[in-house]
Amino acid sequence: MLDEVVIFCAGEFGRTPLINGHAGRDHWSNCFSVLLGGGGLRGGCILGASEPRGGDVQDRPVTPQDILATIYRALGIPLDLHFRDTSGRPVSIVGTGKPIEELA
Repeated sequence: MLDEVVIFCAGEFGRTPLINGHAGRDHWSNCFSVLLGGGGLRGGCILGASEPRGGDVQDRPVTPQDILATIYRALGIPLDLHFRDTSGRPVSIVGTGKPIEELA
């Protein structure tokens, strides 16, 4: 079944590399982790890295649009698909995203 189903696990945001004044860590969209598997994606690999404090991407940045493009391709959804917004303008389902080739 794993060959036919894509597993996607991600949080809403990462967390800041520093503790705030309330002993917590605020939302941080600059750097966060995602897990992808199944659907014919190559398994067993780690892609990219943060800098030591986890605040920014150090190696191999991937955008949310790249993740969408990877998932859509695995599901057989054409990446050139567009939907019309309320003004009738075509909007790409992946924007500038490109599939993550290391997972192909």
